[in-house]
Amino acid sequence: MFTFYYAPNSCALASHIALEQSGASYRAVRVDFARSEQRGPEYLAINAKGRVPSLVTERGVLTETPAILAFIAQSFPKARLAPDDPFAFARAQAFNSYLCSTVHVAHAHRMRGHRWADDPTAIAEMRRKVPQAMGECFALIEREMIEGPWVLGEAYSICDIYLFTLAGWLEGDGVDPGRFPKVAELRRRMSEDPVVRKVLAVESGAA
Repeated sequence: MFTFYYAPNSCALASHIALEQSGASYRAVRVDFARSEQRGPEYLAINAKGRVPSLVTERGVLTETPAILAFIAQSFPKARLAPDDPFAFARAQAFNSYLCSTVHVAHAHRMRGHRWADDPTAIAEMRRKVPQAMGECFALIEREMIEGPWVLGEAYSICDIYLFTLAGWLEGDGVDPGRFPKVAELRRRMSEDPVVRKVLAVESGAA
């Protein structure tokens, strides 16, 4: 059995959904950011980065969403969460890497500008820029990266799970999701999935 560490309203939602959809046996452990549990010695012994998600396996601990998603998909191939073909899988990884390295970072400037600057004026400017930066990221995704009806075309995958997670931040970042019909439709379909609803209920404390 895996042990999965997550925090609500974080990118860990993607791995949480993938675990549930894969049929994996796992135990979910909530990390309370409001109480700074991610910086406590107990959690830092699991993930020295002090971030989520973390997935404890019999072979060790995995961190970083793209890595965890790929591990889940390859560990449970019957769930068909990623392509078998090496080139197609690399394309899935390229998409997820963009979400991780560019989209998530653009979002983080809204509340974590202190990672990049100490000057309050600079931090405020980073925050001000977030709607534009996130809008540009999702415009590119909408225009160039969604093959339809899912990110990789006909097959649902870990890319859709990850995109659904980050697209859920648009409103909070001051971006109208209605600007991106493909993304909005993907969000709608996934929001109706019973597995997604179950995970969202768990993370919200409603289940």
